[in-house]
Amino acid sequence: MKIAVCVSHVPDTAAKINIGADGKTIDPNGVTYVVNPYDEFAIEEALKTKEAAGGEVIAISLGGEANKETIRKALAMGVDSAVLLKDDNYRDSLSVAKALAEEIKAQNAELVFFGKQSVDFDNSVVGQMTAELLNYNCVSVVVSFKLEGNKITAEREIEGGKEVVETSLPAIITAQKGLNEPRYASLKGIMAAKKKTIEEKPAAAAENKVEVLGLKKPAAKQAGKIIGSDATAVPELVRLLKEEAKVI
Repeated sequence: MKIAVCVSHVPDTAAKINIGADGKTIDPNGVTYVVNPYDEFAIEEALKTKEAAGGEVIAISLGGEANKETIRKALAMGVDSAVLLKDDNYRDSLSVAKALAEEIKAQNAELVFFGKQSVDFDNSVVGQMTAELLNYNCVSVVVSFKLEGNKITAEREIEGGKEVVETSLPAIITAQKGLNEPRYASLKGIMAAKKKTIEEKPAAAAENKVEVLGLKKPAAKQAGKIIGSDATAVPELVRLLKEEAKVI
């Protein structure tokens, strides 16, 4: 069985982000990039599925030359091979999904894992869009996954609880935190990753439907107010919450 896992190369969530000169992108200077955290759960589940059911795992990433750093981490964790769909240009979620769908189809992957969202754009739609384009079954925000033959049983998070669903291959699964505990790359895995080839292909062309008009940082937090230290401050607090904060 061919298992694919789609990985994103994203800014570290701890990095200080500045807006680039064009006002539409971030300034990459001084920013550390990492494997999208949710994709680590996807990688781990793909590897666990391979270990239980056999087959091979291929990592697919769309982006520029820098994405190879993220791909190498996936290979070091145990992924068998990788494809870099090269494109340095901005792509919206649908454009990304179309390029990934083309490659998944070319690889004839029956089971595909995504992180539930990337931490840069946070749209949480690429996995679902890719499934729709491929006419694959899809289960999102998955916290428990089981494959028996062609049958998938998955538990997913919903508002106020969890939902257990059954579906079948071919399928796309988007991974949520709690699905597993991602493994660390061993020294052996890191050395082996250096010998694995990353196939490079031009990403399939697709028209963007969404345009970024501009980026801006959130407004700076205002200084706090101390309006009293005993019960006499309550009326003023209520007034401020009602008239200034407008939360009551």
